[in-house]
Amino acid sequence: MLPGVEVQCPYCGEAIVLLIDDSAGDQRYIEDCQVCCRPIVVDAYLDEDGEPQVTVHAEDEA
Repeated sequence: MLPGVEVQCPYCGEAIVLLIDDSAGDQRYIEDCQVCCRPIVVDAYLDEDGEPQVTVHAEDEA
């Protein structure tokens, strides 16, 4: 089962849960917000304890 990480959409501000594939290493991908459907850039990585960490930002913030 993939771990879920709660983040806040940079567009609408709603809390959403992203499922992170923690076996894939560091990742950057785009996922649409489940509430407003706008594209969110997701940076996912594992911290030193092996826990998934996520930062998100709007597509035009690069």
